[in-house]
Amino acid sequence: MPPLDSPPPSGPSSGAPSPGGRIADNIVHFARTLRKAGLPVGPASVVDAVRAVELAGIRSREDLYWTLHAVFVRKHDHRVIFDEAFRIYWKSRGLVEKLLSILSPVAPPRAEPDKPKAGQTRVAQAFQATRDRRSQSEKEELEIDARFTVSGRELLQHRDFAQMNAEEIRAAQAELRRMVMPIEKIRQRRLVASARGRIDPRSTLRATLRTGGAMIALKHRRPDTRRPPIVALCDISGSMSQYTRILLHFLHALTEERRNVHTFLFGTRLTNVTRQLRMKDPDEALIACSQGVEDWSGGTRIATALADFNKHWSRRVLSGGPLVLLVTDGLERDTDEDLAREMDRLHRSCRRLIWLNPLLRFDGFEARAKGVRAMLPHVDEFRAVHSLDAVADLCRALGGESGDGGESTDPRAWLRAADRAERARA
Repeated sequence: MPPLDSPPPSGPSSGAPSPGGRIADNIVHFARTLRKAGLPVGPASVVDAVRAVELAGIRSREDLYWTLHAVFVRKHDHRVIFDEAFRIYWKSRGLVEKLLSILSPVAPPRAEPDKPKAGQTRVAQAFQATRDRRSQSEKEELEIDARFTVSGRELLQHRDFAQMNAEEIRAAQAELRRMVMPIEKIRQRRLVASARGRIDPRSTLRATLRTGGAMIALKHRRPDTRRPPIVALCDISGSMSQYTRILLHFLHALTEERRNVHTFLFGTRLTNVTRQLRMKDPDEALIACSQGVEDWSGGTRIATALADFNKHWSRRVLSGGPLVLLVTDGLERDTDEDLAREMDRLHRSCRRLIWLNPLLRFDGFEARAKGVRAMLPHVDEFRAVHSLDAVADLCRALGGESGDGGESTDPRAWLRAADRAERARA
């Protein structure tokens, strides 16, 4: 990053930086960092920021902060990202201190808190990407061979979440946030006004009275349709924590689409994280979820968690024909009749119960575990959830499109196959 080498101002009281210096370049690259971090910063905003700094003048770090804040921050949710980006970018090489030494040598630098914030990871990644882009632009232009770009993306689609490195996980999280779950609408008992359908006598009579009975205007109504709510029960035990952490980005994206989504995490106990996932910033939402859960990456008690859900939350969230997504590997320590009973109760309380199990990534998987055999008779579909392709296929199936379905997702087919394999071994 080039230093601020602009000459000092000519006037004794002028606080504006010289337009010929490198201050404008640093503001431009700071704007690129904000854009990489997710803020809608366009070229017009960059020009306004440079002009604002030139006109307002800089006498302290706080002056620069609020001058750029007034231009780049347009929503309350953007302030977290802007604050973290400002702290990292302008503190990296003491740029503000150099600027203050030029413009106001007696102005003391503002002390910055070292407490990490929610957008720190995303801003650090954006800062690194912007710095790499800047350093690359200063080198000679090289010929880029893009023949393997598509194949690399295809490998990411098939790669297991548990085998991804940090960079691939970030790419997978961004891809999950772009996925759409087009769930079909279901009919409601409530009737709404419509151009066609059943005649509404009350509305027809009211419309006729408005005209004095000279004209009869027929009014119609039909059953209302709406998208059903989504309830996600996600396992956060040691074998499932990596998959659940990535899928929480997908559930956060569904919540942002103004869908009625309720999310619960369970290991040895049940925790409702619906309110945390309603935060606008995904990093802040994931941090709030991890702080509110005490048994992350611990043991698992599926029967106990389902009993808690059926007793305390079922009547609150399982109304309106919801779709329930059960994300777990089914490896229950205590397998008795309680697990089957709680699964049956959950299945009867919802419109559709889909079990998402990452163990289906193995070709030789068989429903031999007692917990798996106790849960399979009470689910409608049995699907994999280990990769981006598996999640995309789930979205297509819920939207009514043709995808991986039929025998491969029928839970009873898995039970029959396990019984045949057991008889063959006997």
